[in-house]
Amino acid sequence: MLKVGERAPEIDKVAIDGQRFVLSSQGGLCTVVYFFPKAFTRDCTVEAQLFRDNHTEIALAGASIVGISTDDHRTQCRFAETHKVPYPMIADRDRSVCRAYDVLWPLIGIARRITYVIAPTMEIAAVFHHEFQAKKHRDDVLSFINERFRAARPPAA
Repeated sequence: MLKVGERAPEIDKVAIDGQRFVLSSQGGLCTVVYFFPKAFTRDCTVEAQLFRDNHTEIALAGASIVGISTDDHRTQCRFAETHKVPYPMIADRDRSVCRAYDVLWPLIGIARRITYVIAPTMEIAAVFHHEFQAKKHRDDVLSFINERFRAARPPAA
């Protein structure tokens, strides 16, 4: 797992919507990059729905979000469509992004449940890892973004 302060590896992949997702082009306050093991499993579904339900709040704070798993493209598309996910999702079947972010479980080769918050400078600003508490990722991300948003906002006159 990568650490806070390290440089985030570039992500340049086509998302399930057919659009190219390039991490370094995201800009804004930060980008939330969350990895999950398998589409259509209970906790992965919960996590995707929680980020979906808070997508507007995250976007209004100036952050973007992307979900990544080792599922194939077709499965990832069905998952996003079934759960009406409004943010990009990437099927990392070749595991290149998961390897670069050091999130793969040894031996079984699927992604661990790790969420990175990446600053526009490509520096890792926060790391959250709650393997069996999917809701904690959303809670931690919202707290972090809200604190960062308040710090970035100019004081009221």
